[in-house]
Amino acid sequence: MGLIASIVVGLIAGLLASRIMKAKTGVLMDIILGIVGGVLGGWLTGLFLGQNLMTGFNLTSIVVALIGAIIVIAIYRVIKRK
Repeated sequence: MGLIASIVVGLIAGLLASRIMKAKTGVLMDIILGIVGGVLGGWLTGLFLGQNLMTGFNLTSIVVALIGAIIVIAIYRVIKRK
């Protein structure tokens, strides 16, 4: 997936994840969370399904990145609590 597509997918997924998880982050942090979530989601789908579903700018990639970003936010909250 190209750099621009990764950033756009990351932005969309990060914005959605921050709204779902009620995280108080800025747009830049939403992009970072979405990109990290996309990497995590792609790795997890590759691990469990045998195929990386982060394939470009499409709904599947956004959903995978969204799930990954939600996981990243949840892990961050657990670490922050300690």
